[in-house]
Amino acid sequence: MSAAPGKTAPCPICGRPSEPAVAPFCSARCADIDLGRWLSDRYVIPADDEEEEFEPPQKRSE
Repeated sequence: MSAAPGKTAPCPICGRPSEPAVAPFCSARCADIDLGRWLSDRYVIPADDEEEEFEPPQKRSE
């Protein structure tokens, strides 16, 4: 999802136009707010509730 040429996408935190130096944000402050939200688990990536068990490969007998 990219913005049209000549237009910048809005900052996902405050809605102001983004700045290339800190894209997709408008400022380092908004980038830090976003990082803080990820680190405090306010943002999560959905996953299945079932945990898949890891099975190591079986050794081949020679």
